[in-house]
Amino acid sequence: MWEIKDVKARGRAAFKANYWVSVLVGFILTLLISGGTVAGRNSMSDTTEQVPSEVQSSLNELGEAVDALPEDTKAAIALALLGGFIVILVIGIVLKIFVWNPIEVGCYRFFAKNVEHAPAPFGCVGEGFGNYGHVLVTLLVRDLLIILWTLLLIVPGIMKAYSYQLVPYIIKDEPNLSAKEVLARSSQLMYGNRWRAFLMDLSFIGWGLLGLLTFGIVNIFWTTPYFQSAQAALYLELTGR
Repeated sequence: MWEIKDVKARGRAAFKANYWVSVLVGFILTLLISGGTVAGRNSMSDTTEQVPSEVQSSLNELGEAVDALPEDTKAAIALALLGGFIVILVIGIVLKIFVWNPIEVGCYRFFAKNVEHAPAPFGCVGEGFGNYGHVLVTLLVRDLLIILWTLLLIVPGIMKAYSYQLVPYIIKDEPNLSAKEVLARSSQLMYGNRWRAFLMDLSFIGWGLLGLLTFGIVNIFWTTPYFQSAQAALYLELTGR
């Protein structure tokens, strides 16, 4: 049975051996995973208190102007806003499938190679676009399955996410496997290891909190590349490399 401290130590050593490139790839991966989402804000009442009186007055006037509009005009505005939201959502999904997912695979490929034989070159990130169609289909199926399981219940969704967390590594290491076989291979490797992998993730909470206190600086320059290197080390441990 693998030990969390040993896996983390291997990842940390590889990360430190190729520090700046690991930081760059980790930053790219963070942008892909976060999707540019903004962190949660204060409650609405607190925010309102901080809004200058001039801005509140303008908002009130705007609200009154909207209330005075005919119902047909209000409906047209609402439909236009809804249409704009749907367009943005569709664009985001298309980018996720055709661009972000292959880059994600390339980032995981870099960390796996760097842990196995540091220093790995930044060009590994581009390997995610190799065998492009296979990457698109496999990660799309992975994402859909995780979403469907999460819609059923949160806990099964989390369990499936852990079962499939090795997919981005396997898809490049074993390119002859079909999408179904890649998912099955990941589940097989993670069987009996999900709880320990979860505990390893929990061991990074302290670094994550420190990252929050430093407005993300520690996350960029230490926590994220260290975490991703440890994840790659876990994959290599489970595959006996």
